[in-house]
Amino acid sequence: MRAIIVEKPGGPEALKNAEVGEPEPGRGQVRIRTAAAGVNPVDAATRSGALADAGLMPPFGSRGPVGIGWDVAGTVEAVGPDVTRFAAGDPVIGLRDRLDVPLGAYAEAVVLDAAAVARAPGSASAVEAATLPLNGLTASQALDLLDLPSGSTLLVTGAAGAVGGFAVELAVQRGLRVVAAASEADEALVRDLGAEWFVPRGPHLGDAVRALVPGGADGALDAALLSIAALDAVRGGGAFVAVSGGPAAPTPLRGITVHNVWIRADGTQLEQLSALVDAGRLTLRVAGTFPLADAVKAHERLEAGGLRGRLVLTTAEV
Repeated sequence: MRAIIVEKPGGPEALKNAEVGEPEPGRGQVRIRTAAAGVNPVDAATRSGALADAGLMPPFGSRGPVGIGWDVAGTVEAVGPDVTRFAAGDPVIGLRDRLDVPLGAYAEAVVLDAAAVARAPGSASAVEAATLPLNGLTASQALDLLDLPSGSTLLVTGAAGAVGGFAVELAVQRGLRVVAAASEADEALVRDLGAEWFVPRGPHLGDAVRALVPGGADGALDAALLSIAALDAVRGGGAFVAVSGGPAAPTPLRGITVHNVWIRADGTQLEQLSALVDAGRLTLRVAGTFPLADAVKAHERLEAGGLRGRLVLTTAEV
């Protein structure tokens, strides 16, 4: 079968089309025939070697080729022993949250733990559904870490992006009052997602937020990786969560509790998000599609920036 792998780190051209054997599901696993796979910044960071350089995965070449891709939407093709929640033919979505594996979601089939898989939203196409797992779970798990009570104020940076957009909608559903930070061109979008206030992206974010929320927001979900600039908008003793680690997580000044959200696969939580999509309470946004064989072009478009939503790779089955 066809798959996209990386043998040596580099630019988009490092993505190689390869013929590999069909993966077999083990105990507690399912094999999914891929219809669509999301294209995320973490895929580019894996491909470029940035994650290996940060010590988040072994150096390239130490264990053979590396598979690419976290998000998958498709159909269950086979199940391993002890799998009772799924059967062949079930439309599903799933998240592959291990970095150093020989086969990722950029493949015609992928094996995942059944605990990382959920039923796909019936109201969405496979292409749309493939945008949900990584970004939806990141937003949901970030809100869990913040643990703000209903009525609290929350700053969401990068509110028009894939994680930020989900975060705005999910926060409003938890009873939070959202201040959305994004470009001026995206004000209407983030307000449609449920943001109560809007502040334009700029160098004086803290002042802009405090003009709307005296004393500062109760919490911040920093999807744009603004770090200290976003922390400045939070009141003393508040909460802050960065969507990635390293320099994106600032020093916890003024008694602010600072978290990193390290995404984990969670089929139960993913199924809840899928249900919200079917209820019309969560918006899926596709920025564009490419055939699986054109993964290089997809990564070139990803690195060009300016996307709203996620790019998606598709197989011939779509």
